[in-house]
Amino acid sequence: MVELLINGKKYETEAEPGDNLLWAIRENLKLKGTKYGCGEGTCGACTIHLDGEAVRSCQLTVADAVGKSLTTIEGIPHDHPVKAAWISTQAPQCGYCHPGQIMQAIALLSKNSNPSRGEIVEAMDGVLCRCGTYPRIMKAIQKAAGEGGSR
Repeated sequence: MVELLINGKKYETEAEPGDNLLWAIRENLKLKGTKYGCGEGTCGACTIHLDGEAVRSCQLTVADAVGKSLTTIEGIPHDHPVKAAWISTQAPQCGYCHPGQIMQAIALLSKNSNPSRGEIVEAMDGVLCRCGTYPRIMKAIQKAAGEGGSR
């Protein structure tokens, strides 16, 4: 039995320490908001926060997360400025990538509360959107930055 701290709550899972963290989160713990995209860490759909840093959960093992604080999209309050901006700018189309997009955007804004367009592009570069809603994603991040999106 392995204990993980996710979204401020302790979870016990039967996942093995060497198991993939993404699958432990999704399949063992049934937190389905974190998505599987490529399995290679290049699409960003599986982005979570590990001790406040945006990471690709498909590239980590359960052992990598033991003793650390994990945050998934389910742990981000509904009234968070980034989520609110996503809704008000109608950023999602299919929505599949947006949990990863939101997690990456929150990590960016926690480090840089007023990023330039170029800094946003650089920070978000590794989170792919199949629908191409990048202009709306940019608008949402800029809006969230203006509304204190780093909380």
